[in-house]
Amino acid sequence: MSALPDPLRLHRCMLLIRAFEEQVRRLAAAGLVPGLVHLCTGQEAVAAGAIVQLGPEDRIASHHRGHGHCLARGADPRRLMAEILGRAPGLSGGRGGSMHVYDAASGNLGTNGIVGGAVPLATGAALAAQRQGSGGIAVAFFGDGALNQGLVSECMNMAAVWRLPVLFLCEHNGYGEFTASADVTAGPSLLARGAVFGMPAEEVDGMDALAVQQAVAGAAARARGGEGPSFLLCHTWRFSGHHAGDRQDYKDDEETRRWRARDPIPRLAAHLRATGLADDPALAAMEAKAERIAADAAAFARAAPEPEPAALHQHLFA
Repeated sequence: MSALPDPLRLHRCMLLIRAFEEQVRRLAAAGLVPGLVHLCTGQEAVAAGAIVQLGPEDRIASHHRGHGHCLARGADPRRLMAEILGRAPGLSGGRGGSMHVYDAASGNLGTNGIVGGAVPLATGAALAAQRQGSGGIAVAFFGDGALNQGLVSECMNMAAVWRLPVLFLCEHNGYGEFTASADVTAGPSLLARGAVFGMPAEEVDGMDALAVQQAVAGAAARARGGEGPSFLLCHTWRFSGHHAGDRQDYKDDEETRRWRARDPIPRLAAHLRATGLADDPALAAMEAKAERIAADAAAFARAAPEPEPAALHQHLFA
């Protein structure tokens, strides 16, 4: 857990997520990924900035666009890629795929195909931490579309009443699948969805990893101090479509250009140069290393075997 900004660590994390997602995109285009795959390219700053503040006693719960959260939390890139390809060495044994990655070793309660499904998982983990006195907190990652789900409001209410150590972190990328959030969401401000329960609610530049880190640091400190939950609305943008292969015809080209100009990776790189923390050769070396790790993960996953048919009935409970 880092109490102060750690720009180099954040940059390395975002570079790995970007390189990993590019490999996933290529594998999906080659027909090697079962089903749909949802990339988080463009949203790396939220995953990196938030999770750098967490310790081993903390838990996260993610959504369908969760590869970045998994990597930032410490998932083995090889095993994560194997899971995405449905291979036996995957984090869930190749059974869950991209939307059902579970990694107990890194405190990751899983990616989730249910809209808002991360919220009750994280709320429950926060309740467990409170009852056990572990000092841990939980972070629920969800998109703006989830704010219209009833269970999200129910969990926020319960967390506020019981002062649970949980952060409700909304990645507001403007779209729920193919529909603009503004077309289906009533009310003047999404920020009010948290404030109505009396919890601190803050808008954050989700394209700035340092801003995300600072906001999460404050919310995490309040949660660890017994002050209850917080709601963070992180404004971000997915560069890829809802799923790999989505042409994004529903997006405005000029709006897309404006958001791409705020790409969080070159933005933090400029900060590193300006502050003397890294020069161009160092930045190039970090990028090359991330690409090597991602390429190695892809090669490992492609060579890995599929689950044995005899394993079909393992891990079933009735």
